[in-house]
Amino acid sequence: MFETVIGVAIGIIILALIMKLVALPIHLFWKFITNSIIGAIMLWVVNLFGANVPIDILRALIAGIFGIPGVIVILLYQYL
Repeated sequence: MFETVIGVAIGIIILALIMKLVALPIHLFWKFITNSIIGAIMLWVVNLFGANVPIDILRALIAGIFGIPGVIVILLYQYL
């Protein structure tokens, strides 16, 4: 009886660790996608003011990952 309880407890702990390891990459992927969408929106707002920067996946990722400094770098690159 005691061995069964210990076996179930160890199984639950192992299952919890596996779930934690699987959830981490999904969380990072979701954050990456969310930041890319925010970057595309930031570029769209900049385009509303007449910047005329094409929005593609690379520029959206740069703006999403680096935020406002990323948008500034994209604008500098576009006009140089």
